[in-house]
Amino acid sequence: MQQDPAPLTRQLRVHRVRGYTVVEFHGEIDIAAAAEIAPYLDAVTARPGSLIVLDLTHVEFFDCSGLRLLYRARSRVLDRDGQLQLVCVHPLTLRVLRVTGLSRLLPPLPTLEAATARPGAASGSL
Repeated sequence: MQQDPAPLTRQLRVHRVRGYTVVEFHGEIDIAAAAEIAPYLDAVTARPGSLIVLDLTHVEFFDCSGLRLLYRARSRVLDRDGQLQLVCVHPLTLRVLRVTGLSRLLPPLPTLEAATARPGAASGSL
């Protein structure tokens, strides 16, 4: 059952859907926001065997600081035998993910439903 997520910061909300911890990013993810988000994201990705979805649906701006957050989260989750999914539909963010090659390591999915309906699908196997 999905509940209204409580905001941890202006840019971050965390809630549970179908056994996944969903981390929603909101607004502009720049260097200032990344510094605020990083401790919370580290806490979420510290658990062994976690099922995590990073949801960028509500992101309006995303720079290299955001890329670092995604890559670090991916590494931490995979190091702990977890699974990480990414939800992203914003054309500019998708372009940044493709140009940097991060989309090969963390393939973006179009919806939260698609990300939480894929049991056993781990990111980063390429």
